[in-house]
Amino acid sequence: MAFFTLSRRRPLSLLSVTDLAAENEWLHSENRQLQRALTSHAVIDQAIGAVMILGRIPPAQAWGALRDVSQRTNTKLRTVAEHILDYAQGGTLPEAERRELGKALARHRRCAARGGAPEPGQ
Repeated sequence: MAFFTLSRRRPLSLLSVTDLAAENEWLHSENRQLQRALTSHAVIDQAIGAVMILGRIPPAQAWGALRDVSQRTNTKLRTVAEHILDYAQGGTLPEAERRELGKALARHRRCAARGGAPEPGQ
């Protein structure tokens, strides 16, 4: 038995039951990936808010500081965001991230005061 299906990967193609099962599995996998991305986005947005409060800087500067800490500590952005949220609620921040966050906040405060972005290499 064969079925016609609409698929982003294979538009209007004739699929067997096996092909449909594979397509279904791919769609479930993509759905799980999108759900993880949505959750990560929410965690990162909350961490940006925490950095805004901790550093008394605007959102764009807070995003830059969060990104800087991630890059300079070679830690995934989501992981840094989770650590910062934990820290904002009374937890501890790993030493390398704490040190880099302090530096990033100082850089981005200066930039916010000047009305610009940090200079490369600062």
